[in-house]
Amino acid sequence: MDGVDEVENDTSSHSRGDQSPVMERNPSPPPETADGDEGEDVDAIGDTVYSKHWLFSTLTRLIQMVTEHSEEDSEGQTQLSDDEEEDLCRVWDMAMDKDVACLLQEFKATDILLGVISKSHCPRLTEICVGILGNIACFPDTCLTLSQDEDLRAVLLLLFGDTDPPTLLETARLVLTCLSQKDVSSLWLLQIKQQASVRSNLLFIMSSSTNTDLLEKVGELVNKLFDLDEELMKSWIAAQPSEEGSDGESRLDLASCLLEAIRQLRSESPNGLEVYLHTIHLLTTVDEGVQMFASCDGPGKAVWDVLCGVVCEDLCQPNDLPVLLQEQKDILVKAFAVLQVLYQCRDQWSDDHDTSLPLIGSLLRVIQYLSECKDESSSKEDEQLQALAELTAEFLADICIYLTKDAVAGLVKEGYLTERTCRTALESLLPDFRSSSEHLQAMLSEADPQMADAVRKLFPI
Repeated sequence: MDGVDEVENDTSSHSRGDQSPVMERNPSPPPETADGDEGEDVDAIGDTVYSKHWLFSTLTRLIQMVTEHSEEDSEGQTQLSDDEEEDLCRVWDMAMDKDVACLLQEFKATDILLGVISKSHCPRLTEICVGILGNIACFPDTCLTLSQDEDLRAVLLLLFGDTDPPTLLETARLVLTCLSQKDVSSLWLLQIKQQASVRSNLLFIMSSSTNTDLLEKVGELVNKLFDLDEELMKSWIAAQPSEEGSDGESRLDLASCLLEAIRQLRSESPNGLEVYLHTIHLLTTVDEGVQMFASCDGPGKAVWDVLCGVVCEDLCQPNDLPVLLQEQKDILVKAFAVLQVLYQCRDQWSDDHDTSLPLIGSLLRVIQYLSECKDESSSKEDEQLQALAELTAEFLADICIYLTKDAVAGLVKEGYLTERTCRTALESLLPDFRSSSEHLQAMLSEADPQMADAVRKLFPI
């Protein structure tokens, strides 16, 4: 995680020393362990080879370490020594073991780490401490204990205002882990609703970061939030960019921030791109989201342009093998789902009533490749490919019903609409979208009578 791009955050950064609403003292040491002469078996943590005594000693030194750092420099950043970093990273790795995670809870490590995070002036130390908590949270029992600490939740969510990308990444990972545990997700959702800075800080990261790993993880986090709590999503939509929150922080535009992250991840991370496309699709499942995109001064046109670029320039290209649809199907489903919704309301923000010819060409190509994949595949049906086929046919039907003679002539001229692709398109449209099929054939008769005659032999009107 070293060497990642730096996120500049002048508007929403917090001094670590001011973050904690509760930590005004040094963290307490862990409780005393058993006598050290009980043998190695007693000292071992569960079935591991890890030592209880070593872990206890390291936690004790961690308390001393942060106290010394605070005394040395109460303002500027400090650095860990190589030995300190090595030992703490070992604890970080050890916390991936359930027995170790449980023992850390027994040692009150959560309280210790919370105190260290609150007092830390060392970004690497903060990152490691949050990482240890993230590993502890991977197990249901320890996650429950950790999440029930309201002060801990509050301090960790404040870290989204930090400027250190590795710390931000570990914080997002930890919160996402907790939100994925059904027994504690409601606690975190409530805390996030109470802390308005979470929204502005996450949007700032999405709009300004160039760190691919961080953008991916924050995207997963926001996607999870919206998936779990529709009302939270609506409130984030409703917060207008021009408004200022009660904390005085200006509000960023949700859709624009998502779009900026898509631009950043478009060529870098297919997985990240898919996550953000799904998040935008979630926005279109509520009336507030559709109204936002339909607004004449809203983000609808910008989203349409970017997603058309992704579909037409990055996916399912003329020289691609049809089998590549297997890799691209998830992204295509999400992109087409959003574009179909935007198509229904694009008259609100676009004077151009002709749909992009390259987009129609991409729809025709996807249908053609799906047909070829179906011919070559085994008898076992791919549900996601079937979903892509149904969505693509439905979207094409929406467009075909409004196609003009000039648009069809343009499709033929550009090579998007050939006798072969036309036959495949009509096969996908029939029998469910007969009106669209008949309109396409009627416009083709005017634009290219010869091709229309050849097609009509197979699909008589």
